[in-house]
Amino acid sequence: MSRPRVGVAVLTMGDRMPALRALLDSVAEQDEPAAAVVVVGNGCALADLPPGVTGVELAENLGVSGGRNVAWRTLRELGGIDVLVDLDDDGLLVDADVIRTIADLYEADGRLGIVGFRIADETGETQRRHVPRLKAKDPMRRGRVTTFLGGGHALSMRMLERTGGWPDAFFFTHEETDLAWRALDAGWDVLYEPALLLQHPKTSPARHAVYHRMTARNRVWLAKRHLPALLIPVYLGVWTALTVARTRSVPGLRAWLAGFAEGVRTSGGERRPMRWSTVVRMTRLGRPPVI
Repeated sequence: MSRPRVGVAVLTMGDRMPALRALLDSVAEQDEPAAAVVVVGNGCALADLPPGVTGVELAENLGVSGGRNVAWRTLRELGGIDVLVDLDDDGLLVDADVIRTIADLYEADGRLGIVGFRIADETGETQRRHVPRLKAKDPMRRGRVTTFLGGGHALSMRMLERTGGWPDAFFFTHEETDLAWRALDAGWDVLYEPALLLQHPKTSPARHAVYHRMTARNRVWLAKRHLPALLIPVYLGVWTALTVARTRSVPGLRAWLAGFAEGVRTSGGERRPMRWSTVVRMTRLGRPPVI
């Protein structure tokens, strides 16, 4: 294929403007420039964006999934974009070759759907939950995986068109896994590339008040949407046992159980179970879709 054109998208709620400006500066300093940069204000106004950056202000917060779909469609309307890079608004590109490396990867592999970045804090430490495989001791181990990190990643525009983009209803949590499973089932590859680094402050997902409820609800939706019927009770049973064993907060566990019940009684979107050949493929990649 010809040299891919890379566009960058950033979501913000307007509460991290100094960090956002630093991120946009790091994008502007890349040795191969992005073809377009879009910032989506998720329910907020955008002020003082750098020249050349397209701002989109949404009247309400559509969540991570909804906001990223707006960014994707905006880049699609701008035209000529082959690869979309999503970056957290409090992240930072510390290396100047990120855009060039992404273009190289997609130029070399037409089956590449998703490339996940390595996430590390200011000290260079990568949290275990930020390594997208079960054996997470070595964050520098490159290879094909079954999911990716939301904080920094690249997406084929052709893959997004074929899979339908992000699951709007999810709002927040597990939207990456939902997209990755659809991409894998459609024949695309997901690559974890630790050479692509996004510096990001060390955080816990539980810092968000809705985390426990949404992580449970969306876990159920994920299973109902994509797993063969035989695997749904296995997947949800494993995750229920793990959550009960790991959760130290009684209010958090109550919120999780309420979210689980919500996921059972409501729909997160159309059911399209993955093929058994995809289950086998994911198992060979080291993460069968039961955990």
